[in-house]
Amino acid sequence: MEKQTVAVFFGGQSSEHEISCLSAANVADNINRDRYDVVLVGITKEGEWLFVDSVEAVRSGSWKESTVRTVLSPDASHHGLLILGANGGTEIRRIDVAFPVLHGLYGEDGTIQGLFELAQIPYVGCGVLASAVSMDKLYTKQIVETLGIRQAAYVAVRKEELSCMETVVARVEEKISYPVFVKPCNAGSSRGVTKAENREKLVSGLLEAAEHDRKILVEETIIGREIECAVLGGSEVKASGVGEILAAADFYDYEAKYHNAESKTVVDPNLPEETVEELRRDATLIFRAVDGFGLSRVDFFVTRDGNQVVFNEINTLPGFTAISMYPMLWENRGIAKHQLVEKLIQMAFSRKER
Repeated sequence: MEKQTVAVFFGGQSSEHEISCLSAANVADNINRDRYDVVLVGITKEGEWLFVDSVEAVRSGSWKESTVRTVLSPDASHHGLLILGANGGTEIRRIDVAFPVLHGLYGEDGTIQGLFELAQIPYVGCGVLASAVSMDKLYTKQIVETLGIRQAAYVAVRKEELSCMETVVARVEEKISYPVFVKPCNAGSSRGVTKAENREKLVSGLLEAAEHDRKILVEETIIGREIECAVLGGSEVKASGVGEILAAADFYDYEAKYHNAESKTVVDPNLPEETVEELRRDATLIFRAVDGFGLSRVDFFVTRDGNQVVFNEINTLPGFTAISMYPMLWENRGIAKHQLVEKLIQMAFSRKER
């Protein structure tokens, strides 16, 4: 049987560039080389697209030294990459399926998914709409409100409103008590997220969030355990069991997530069975409500007083690193990483059949 070609896209211009590289190496390692040829496309922080020759180069970071430029052609007749030669020549490299492993902006937000749609190339993961609304925490909240699922109370703020900071602070303090969390609407991996215990820290948190996005959320603090659930599927959606984040820091920010060895993830934490089933049900409902496809990780809090489930956020391209919850949850259900990757590729081919 002739091999098909899978193109793995990684890196990107978001604050999660380094995590994307780690995830991509793990994904590429788990693609069946007897079935597929693998092409690697790295996107630098500056937005330069490079043709990468090995997974080892991805893992070491030396891929950025590649001199071979490439772009994904939006021309559907090309159905793949244009590889730009040093002498000015161009080679067309057909690909059968795209596997984006791009976290955050310009990868998880519907932008590259739109490019795949233009090129008419099957791709892994959520489509344009689901990617865009799930990346934007404000619009996610507005969708989840229609489901009747509990979530943290919030105030939406736009960057231009910060010129009248006193008005913004008054609006927040009228609705939510301190401490509050301040979040950019479109940043991932907890980039730009701060906790404010008073007015001074709220102001500094708003200014920090505005460095990452023009839309900002200020949310009430939920005292509870951080619980995550993985979902997988298209017309038929399956939810995994749940996992718990034990953050080393006060909250699970970027440093605690990726650079603090004290942070831990626990699969199958001690929770009442009915709470686990509620988490799994809510994760599926939210995934369907945003028109999810392929994969997502849905994050919740479970309150310490009463085990109440509170939705936090949905990630449509969750991490695939060695410490990432998404593949761990499916491994706990008997689906190894290579099997999970294969399922995602096959779902990409079936997207048009929905």
